[in-house]
Amino acid sequence: MIIAKSDPFTKEEIKKKNKATLGALAMDLKRITLGLQRGSKIMAFRFTQEALKRESEIDMQNVDPYVRNILKNIKLMLSNIDEQESEDILMYSILLQNYARHKFST
Repeated sequence: MIIAKSDPFTKEEIKKKNKATLGALAMDLKRITLGLQRGSKIMAFRFTQEALKRESEIDMQNVDPYVRNILKNIKLMLSNIDEQESEDILMYSILLQNYARHKFST
């Protein structure tokens, strides 16, 4: 059975969705880093696809401007990743994880 919601999402529902999506994106970025450091290009490629998908699910109007900038940088970085960028990807992962944890906590 499919239940469709006729009303638009409330602000609280959007916050919850953004928090979950940002947390999932942070985990995908950590997995990309692990894949690159272990030499598993297949793992890194798979989680790169997941991260790009998650990035497109985020409601950009409900995140701070500096996070929008981080997400833009992540998208550019993931288009052509290599092992040397794994530390930057890990840094962005931690930044997003901390933002999601503290910004959307209730």
